[in-house]
Amino acid sequence: MKSIAQIDPSVLAVVRQGTVIPAMPLALNAQRQFQPRYQRALCRYYIAAGAGGIAVGVHSTQFEIRKPEIGLFEPVLRESSKFIDEYCRHSGRRILKIAGICGKTEQALKEADFALQNGYDAGLLSLGAFAQDGLPAMLQHCRTLAEKIPIIGFYLQPSVGGRILPYEFWRDFCCLDNILAIKIAPFNRYQTFDVVRALAESGREITLYTGNDDNIVIDLLTEYKINTSKGLRKIRIRGGLLGHWCCWTAKAVELLREIHALIERNADIPAEMLTRAAEITDANAAFFDPAHSFAGCIPGIHEVLRRQGLLPGTWCLNPKEVLSPGQAEEITRVHDAYPHLHDDAFVAEHLAEWLE
Repeated sequence: MKSIAQIDPSVLAVVRQGTVIPAMPLALNAQRQFQPRYQRALCRYYIAAGAGGIAVGVHSTQFEIRKPEIGLFEPVLRESSKFIDEYCRHSGRRILKIAGICGKTEQALKEADFALQNGYDAGLLSLGAFAQDGLPAMLQHCRTLAEKIPIIGFYLQPSVGGRILPYEFWRDFCCLDNILAIKIAPFNRYQTFDVVRALAESGREITLYTGNDDNIVIDLLTEYKINTSKGLRKIRIRGGLLGHWCCWTAKAVELLREIHALIERNADIPAEMLTRAAEITDANAAFFDPAHSFAGCIPGIHEVLRRQGLLPGTWCLNPKEVLSPGQAEEITRVHDAYPHLHDDAFVAEHLAEWLE
């Protein structure tokens, strides 16, 4: 078992403050074979950009890595952990290593054991396998996994495999032990508020991270004031664990630092920040492809990274998972419309080093 108290104190402090955590894509070649050189380059990119953590084996890494006929779950997590450790030693700082954990309890425990054996600090717990189960069964699953590894809860939007989880679920979830954080990603303001209110009522120290790629900046700027049975509690979403932040990451780090500085000064929110919030949402629409029910979300991320040289192509394990019609043109549009949002110059300066 690993507890939150066993996470490196410097890493834990960054997590509590709020940081940028990219959801790691999977580097493949045209034959859909794993490409460690590019996977390593992505790890180096995120660390050099200033990310405080990396999540591996999550939706952006493609859930198909777990299929027996593909067999990439263990190689990708093992190699990514090594790549992160190597570049952390090079850069002189540590980051949080998060492993995606999926499936029913037996499978999830095996994945948690493997993650711990390979140096991961926490597990991002997907409840997709419990789509037809009652809330008590889901909570028992969470409790069992939290006895093994620090858990990051995950509210995933129903349109990509999640389910609606009521306030009562999150209230009970927040009362479990060994819960490090919650990634809130229902892409829905009402459901986001359910999680915030549940945490406030619980009184526990759990750090909230946005996964609402359609509302990143507003989530991070907002202070919630919740009247609870124990009095008023103020809650903030501190950082982001996002697929959107696995590209243009250096600019995401700058953005979060800017937001934290505004909050620390108790400063008024500049109108420009609200404009940028809308621009980032527009860019996310190009990357994530809501126009086609998010069908191109993973290839869209790949295309952004391919254009920068960080991936060799947009290939996914599922051959049918490709860019949607017009999506490449939309990515070009937002890239050219918002040059202050992309980090092309930063990547170009360091790409040769990261690919060494």
